[in-house]
Amino acid sequence: MAEKKRRNDASSSSSGGGSNRGESVVGDVGRRRSSCGYCRSGGNTSISHGLWAQSLTVDHYQALLDRGWRRSGCFLYKPEMERTCCPAYTIRLKASDFCPSKEQLRVSKRMQRFLDGTLNVKKRDEFIDEPNTSEASCSGAPAEIAGSAARESLAGKNEEKNVEFLHYLSDKINNAVQAFVGSENFPHDIQLPKASVKEVAPSKRKLLVEGSEDLLFSSNISFQIAAAVSRAAKEAHKVKLSRDSTKHSGQSDELSPNIIAEKLSSSLNQLSEISGLRIRACNGHINFYSANKVVWLDEVVEKVSKSKESYSGSGVKGSCSKKVSKCPRGKSQKLELRLKRSSFDPEEFALYRRYQINVHNDRPDHVTESSYKRFLVDSPLVDVPSLGNGTVPPCGFGSFHQQYLIDGQLVAVGVIDILPKCLSSKYLFWDPNFASLSLGKYSALQEIAWVKENQLKCPSLEYYYLGYYIHSCNKMRYKAAYHPSELLCPLRYQWVPFEIARPLLDKKPYAILSDFAALPNGEYSEPKALEDNLEMQHDDPVQVDMNDIPVDEDEEMTELDFEDSDDESGSVSGGLTSVLVEDGNVGDTLIGLKGSRLRYQDIQHAFGPPERRYLETQLHRYMRAVGTELSKQMVFSLG
Repeated sequence: MAEKKRRNDASSSSSGGGSNRGESVVGDVGRRRSSCGYCRSGGNTSISHGLWAQSLTVDHYQALLDRGWRRSGCFLYKPEMERTCCPAYTIRLKASDFCPSKEQLRVSKRMQRFLDGTLNVKKRDEFIDEPNTSEASCSGAPAEIAGSAARESLAGKNEEKNVEFLHYLSDKINNAVQAFVGSENFPHDIQLPKASVKEVAPSKRKLLVEGSEDLLFSSNISFQIAAAVSRAAKEAHKVKLSRDSTKHSGQSDELSPNIIAEKLSSSLNQLSEISGLRIRACNGHINFYSANKVVWLDEVVEKVSKSKESYSGSGVKGSCSKKVSKCPRGKSQKLELRLKRSSFDPEEFALYRRYQINVHNDRPDHVTESSYKRFLVDSPLVDVPSLGNGTVPPCGFGSFHQQYLIDGQLVAVGVIDILPKCLSSKYLFWDPNFASLSLGKYSALQEIAWVKENQLKCPSLEYYYLGYYIHSCNKMRYKAAYHPSELLCPLRYQWVPFEIARPLLDKKPYAILSDFAALPNGEYSEPKALEDNLEMQHDDPVQVDMNDIPVDEDEEMTELDFEDSDDESGSVSGGLTSVLVEDGNVGDTLIGLKGSRLRYQDIQHAFGPPERRYLETQLHRYMRAVGTELSKQMVFSLG
C-alpha cells in the first residue's frame, strides 16, 4: 500500500498544474562551455547549465523562467551567472504598467501611416543603407528619390519626400557614429542616441553666422553623444574619472561636441561627393549647405542619379524587383495577425531563410529546414486547451507562431510561448523589404497589448518576458526601453526594478540585485557573509561525454549552435554557484526509469556504491539548478 501511495504521489507531482497538463520529463547534461555570441571573446567563455526536455508542462516552464532558464527548441539552458563572460538576466515587464516611449509611439504611428497609404516603406527601404537587402533595390532609384525629396522639401510641395530625405541624412550620420563605436570617443559599452536631421527654416538662417544663407539642414547629434558619454562616465566611474582627469588634461576636449562634430563631418565626405552638399561642423553642429544658391537642386539630382555606386554601399548594384511597386502610394492596406500553434510552415521557413541570409549574413547552406525546425518549431511544451473558466486564455497555453500579414503577404513571424503568468517572446524574423517599419519594436508592442487584452480573460496573465538582458552588450540594452521592466536576481530569484539595478550593473557585470535593492538610498556594498548564502561546488568525480548539445545563444535570441564542447561536470574547484543553498533531500527527486515514476529513495538500493555516489552527485547538481520543489515534480529521466 505504501509503495502504491508513493507511485500516486509521484504521478500527481509530475503533472504540474493538474492531470490535464501532462508531465515534465528532462535529462540533465550539466555544465557546458562554449564560445560567446555576445562579446566574441574567442574562447569558450560562455558557461551554462543544460537540460534536454522530452516534455514540459507550461507550469514547470513558467517556474523555470522565474529561475533564469530559457529554451531553444527542446533544449533548456541557464547561464551560470558568476562564471560566464556575459551574465544574462531574465527581464520582464508588467503589461498593465507599460508606458510607451516617444520612439515606440512613433513606430506605431508609422505603421498606421503605412496602412493608411500615406507612407511607402519600400522606397524608404531603398533609402536606408542596408547592403543585405539588394533583392528589392534598384541601383538608380535611391538617387532619384534623394534628388526628388530634396527638391520638393525646399519647394514645400511634398512633406513625405522631405521626411524621407531627412531620414536619409540621419541614417548616414548613424552609420558614421557606428564606425567610431569602440574608439576612445565612442565607447562600445553605452547606448548612443540616434541622429536627427532637421531642415533649417529660411527665416532662421540669417540669425546664424555669416554665410549661412546656403544652410539647408542641421543635426545636433554631437551634443547628445557628448552628453551620453559624459553621463555614463560619471555614473560608472566617478572615482576613476576624477583621478584620470588630473592625468589627462585634454579629456574634456576629446568629449566635446565640437570635436565629435568634426570627426563625424570628416567621415561624411563620400556623401558630400555624391550629393553635392557641403558638409561642415560648426559650433558642435553638423551642417549641410547647398553647393550653389541657385542651381543646387538640379546639381543634386544630376550627381546622385548618375552615381555609379549602388546606394547600398556594398559595391554590388541591386537588381530591380517587381515587389518595389507592389504597394503603390495612396493604397490603404490591411494588417492581419494570426496566432497558430507551433508547426512547420513552408511559407514561414522561406521568410526565415531570407531573413537569416539578408539580415544576419548566414550562409545559405547553413539555413536548413532541420535547423529551423530544431530552433523555432520543436517545443517540449505540453499544449493546454482553453477551459472556458478563466484559468486559460481562449488560445490555450503552449508554443505559438504569431504571423503578421499585410494584404495577405507574410511579412513577419513572432515565435512565442504563452504560459500561465506571461507571454514569453523567443524570436522574431521579418521580411527585409519592410525593415523601415521597425517590425521588431512593433511586434513587441503588439505582444504587450496581447497580454493586456487577454488578462481580462485569464487574470493570471500579467507579464511580458523579453528573454535575456545583457548589460555588457550594447545591442541588448534596447530591451530596457520597455518601461518599467524588472530584472531577476540571479541568487535569490527576486524581481528588481531595472532603474534600481542599472547603477550596479554599470559597475560590474555580475551582481546580486536583491541585496542592492534592499539597501537604503540604493548604496551598494558587497553582501556580508556571502559564504553563508552560497554553496561551494566541488569537482564531480566523473566526467560525462555529452555531444551535440546546443550551447551558444547569439544576439536577439538566435539559434543555439549544436556542436561538441567540453563537458563541465568537473567544475572549477572552489567556485561559487549563483544558487542559494536550498533545503532538500535528493531522495525526494522524482526518477523516470523504464517507464516507471519513483522517488530516488525507493530505488537507491538497486545501485552499487560507485553508481549511487555518481548518481547522487548528478542529482544534487540538478536540484541546485532547478530548485528543490521542481526536482520533486519534474521527472529526472534515467532512460
